[in-house]
Amino acid sequence: MPQQCQKIILIPHRFLHLLPIHALILNDGSYLLDSYEITYSPSCKLLQLIKNQQRPNFEKLFAIQNPTNNLSYTDLEVETISSYFDSAEILAKEKATKTAFNSYNDFSSINCLHFSCHGYFNINSPLESSLLLANSSLHKLGFNNRCKGVSGELSEMSNTETKTENLTLAEVFGLNLSQCRLVTLSACETGLTDFTDLSDEYISFPSSFIYAGSSNVVSNLWKVSDLSTAFLMIKFYQNLRQNFTVSVALNKAQIWLRDITKKELQEWIKNNQVPIDVTLRHDLKYQLRKLSDNDQPFKDPFYWAAFSAISQ
Repeated sequence: MPQQCQKIILIPHRFLHLLPIHALILNDGSYLLDSYEITYSPSCKLLQLIKNQQRPNFEKLFAIQNPTNNLSYTDLEVETISSYFDSAEILAKEKATKTAFNSYNDFSSINCLHFSCHGYFNINSPLESSLLLANSSLHKLGFNNRCKGVSGELSEMSNTETKTENLTLAEVFGLNLSQCRLVTLSACETGLTDFTDLSDEYISFPSSFIYAGSSNVVSNLWKVSDLSTAFLMIKFYQNLRQNFTVSVALNKAQIWLRDITKKELQEWIKNNQVPIDVTLRHDLKYQLRKLSDNDQPFKDPFYWAAFSAISQ
């Protein structure tokens, strides 16, 4: 790699879409994102579309928050992130219904669209891949991460069970996101694509939100931890407030989460006045109980490598 190179734009093909290439280990033991700004694009055509969609404003947020009411740390995530915007419209828990989402008539003025919920990718029928909203039949299964995990298992369910109260990938194409700078999909499997398709027009959540008008999309590849994702997202938005690009803000947040020690995490929570209630405080203490102060609880790529930025 040339020494003057600082940024890499990755346009994967087929099965490479399933890999967190930014987390590849280099000869010196570091990761690719330690040395370069890493960003992705589903195709060259979409990369050109992104470059033509300049969205400088970043004041107005619309968020979906924990619609199935079984993700403890998503409430913390959205509550904290919303404080960083001048204007924030939030559909939380039981209010985050399909009807409420469809009734919102101001998407064309939104600068940031944030989904903190369950999601899944349907490999047998990609356009039916969904972000789960309130009253979805799937929430009765009692997920405790941000997705069900196994796409094939979900694809065997009936259409009425998986589509009724969900936002499908097909429906995303109909959104008007003409002022949207960023769509953040803090939900599982939202970065997957139909890798069986031999064409260059891959069907995925990122590509659908780009076609809808957003200039940047953050998504992920697998079943992510609710706890680590909340911290990663909060740090990501803190970085954006420092005027970093989306890809740099995400890369820096991933490195921060990977490297932070238990003691540093506790100090960060205190210094940033992250609004952790008594219940979550006890839960966090329990999850970190076996670690020493210098241990890094989120060092494993499982916790940070799933997320990638689709941007210019």
